[in-house]
Amino acid sequence: MAGKGESWLRSESAQGYALISPPFLYAVLLLAAPLITILAYSFFQDGYLTVVHEFTLQNYIATWTDPIFRVILVRSLFVAGLVTLITVALAFPIAYYLSFGLAPNQKARWIFLITIPFWTSYLIRVFLWKVILGYNGVINSALESIGIIGPNGLIADPLQMLNSVGAIALTLAHAYAPFAILPIFVSLEKIDRSLLEAGQDLGESRWRTFLRVTLPLAMPGVVAATLIVFIPTVGDYVTPELIGGGKMPMVANLIQAQMLPLDNRPMGSAIAVSSLLVVAALSLVYLWLNRRFLKVGK
Repeated sequence: MAGKGESWLRSESAQGYALISPPFLYAVLLLAAPLITILAYSFFQDGYLTVVHEFTLQNYIATWTDPIFRVILVRSLFVAGLVTLITVALAFPIAYYLSFGLAPNQKARWIFLITIPFWTSYLIRVFLWKVILGYNGVINSALESIGIIGPNGLIADPLQMLNSVGAIALTLAHAYAPFAILPIFVSLEKIDRSLLEAGQDLGESRWRTFLRVTLPLAMPGVVAATLIVFIPTVGDYVTPELIGGGKMPMVANLIQAQMLPLDNRPMGSAIAVSSLLVVAALSLVYLWLNRRFLKVGK
């Protein structure tokens, strides 16, 4: 028996388990454990400055019957969808240029430039957009300097760009642009160039070759970019708070208000779980529709 045990420890299976055990434990401790805790808290009752560990569904009933939650959830999904649409629509041409328009020895340099925003904190980037879009910010100051804003200009008063859905969407689109560019670029890099040449040899125009060959083959990257951008933007907290001025709260702001100022952790947990389920359901529907689209295309 000892010999069998020693042989198993030296086997490839044992080495594989040993290799994946650290990241597995990391995932369990830092990802699964907090989610299980939030799920458990959502079924508890709230007491005065404490949590009563008694099972209840009242938190979910109160969450889904609250019109404020529904309005904020719809706003969060709309903003996340708008950000995803803008980001992916702008990321695809950039990724296409990186893949098809540059020499192989120049691609690494451009990818390096795309990742430069990650050198600074996300919070700092949000503050910079607040300076750019502010009442006395960069844009308004530039328009005033060239005479567009002013008593004799086309616009009398400086533009009010903060505290709006557009400002939040613009800031989030800039923050998550690299997350959309890179997966699309990877998918485009995997495309066999001989397929594109074969399409053109058969009489297809460049545009039809793009629609019938390049775009379907790049769809895995587009799907990944969509999910990578959509899922975190639904739960973004910093941008609505700073760029929206707290006047355009999203789901994360509502959860924070329940968890900290109101000290109602069960209700905050129920809101978090409800939002998580809605986003998961929408993501699964999107993946299913994308599969159907690819099957029809084939």
